[in-house]
Amino acid sequence: MGSLAIGISGWANIAANGMSYFNQNRMVVTYVVHARTYKGEYNMLEGKVALVTGASRGIGRAIAIALAKKGATVIVNYGGSAQAAKETVEEIESLGGKAQELQCDVADYEACGEMIKTVLEKYGRLDILVNNAGITRDGLILRMSEADYDAVMSVNLKGAFNTIRHASKAFLKQRSGKIINISSVSALLGNPGQANYAASKAGLIGLTRSVARELASRGICVNAIAPGLIASDMTEQMPEKAKEELLGRIPLGRIGRPEDVASVAAFLADPASDYVTGQVLCVDGGMAI
Repeated sequence: MGSLAIGISGWANIAANGMSYFNQNRMVVTYVVHARTYKGEYNMLEGKVALVTGASRGIGRAIAIALAKKGATVIVNYGGSAQAAKETVEEIESLGGKAQELQCDVADYEACGEMIKTVLEKYGRLDILVNNAGITRDGLILRMSEADYDAVMSVNLKGAFNTIRHASKAFLKQRSGKIINISSVSALLGNPGQANYAASKAGLIGLTRSVARELASRGICVNAIAPGLIASDMTEQMPEKAKEELLGRIPLGRIGRPEDVASVAAFLADPASDYVTGQVLCVDGGMAI
């Protein structure tokens, strides 16, 4: 154990030369090398371009910020809230990141094509696509209107199809890419009053797994995240009684934070997840156990 006692000059030598002390002081050098690796991985998305739909607030904003912190240039897509999208961009820039806002209704197939074209023309590439845009139109099935059902399916499910359909050409050409679809634990458990929402998010899981199989041979990874009860604009609209009931079903005993979902999305966007595809990662505090 005496060999682990290293003076100041020894530490300086390790910091400067890394593995030079490997044989003599394996434990110490392993620590230093890991510290260096961690610092390097902080910018593992440097040079990458990410598009996050519905990124003006909530989970989408948290994901955009998380990707920017890892070095990616982030396109902050929004549907109607230009001010909120601008605030997301400003927050990213205040942290030293790069971002721009870009309006597009993801339910519009042609508009999605133009959005992807705009990104490719400006940045020359697209590496990460996060399909987060989503809406709710809750109601019991006996009272749910056709318009409410169609609206949710158009944004939540068809919107993801629209962006994937147009972005996949760029991914195939690059022979790389990460597609991350934000589903929901409702897709796995169902939820009274959310037949349309649960159906759209369940469809998103099917879309994820099918596209993962189609694109895997080109090095493109496609995964889904199924958040549980997460603090957001959507959950703020829920009746307190409903929130309390859901909270009682969460083993970890708390409502999730947007950052809980964002950290998983950042992992799926990172090269560390290059051998992960076709998966659904639940970020739900154990709700779906």
